[in-house]
Amino acid sequence: MPKETAVYTHGHHESVLRSHTWRTAANSAAYLLGSLEPHMRILDIGCGPGTITADLAALVPDGHVTGVDHAPAILEQARDTAAARGVANIDFAVADVHALAYPDDSFCVVHAHQVLQHVGDPVQALREMYRVTRPGGFIAVRDADYAAMAWYPVSEGMDDWLDLYERVARANGGEPDAGRRLTSWALQAGLRNITATSSTWTFATAEERAWWSGLWADRTLASAYADRAAEGGHASAGQLRVVAEAWREWGRQEDGWFSVLHGEILCRKDV
Repeated sequence: MPKETAVYTHGHHESVLRSHTWRTAANSAAYLLGSLEPHMRILDIGCGPGTITADLAALVPDGHVTGVDHAPAILEQARDTAAARGVANIDFAVADVHALAYPDDSFCVVHAHQVLQHVGDPVQALREMYRVTRPGGFIAVRDADYAAMAWYPVSEGMDDWLDLYERVARANGGEPDAGRRLTSWALQAGLRNITATSSTWTFATAEERAWWSGLWADRTLASAYADRAAEGGHASAGQLRVVAEAWREWGRQEDGWFSVLHGEILCRKDV
């Protein structure tokens, strides 16, 4: 089977984990929560630091959640998250979504948040997610769509950020505009019974603007994304500083507003 061929654009710098650890089941998987039942066995793909994973485990107290990630180091933080919350019905493992090491029909729910935009073959990933889902179970996927992100005030520097990010992500083998493609990828993978929705994160208060602009400014200068932008010839150090300052300038605007659009699919596997 195909193995992972894309490079995770962001890496796990503190500025990246600042946003990852903010994510919860409520703000990042609301479209799925109504389908959960207490006994369910869930596979959470690309679990990162485990905040959503631990939330899901709390919602299935008679079931079990397995969180998997391609990066072994981040799983230690995920284990710490679960331990700090006292969540016992949970475990973590290294995995490649293109070739999951689980038998057919293993899980009631297979969930992936912000994963398919980064993988080398999202259609194969969905085939594997479908394979390990039990009949009657659910495949749940949510991904951002960078080209559909919107902000105010208008900023040439922010336009430059979007152009730069999309070039770097695609050079790494990903698809940053994944949200709009989820239904298409699912159909190519042979999935049916697809419910497609969308939802947003919005950052508009002074506190939200400071947090969102600060993490992206730091990410632009210090994360693996910054290294890959420079090493790939996409931007010089000076250009990265200009983009980072554009983020900070946007964050200082009293009328600043930023919305992140996400595509979502919830697919029920035929019984």
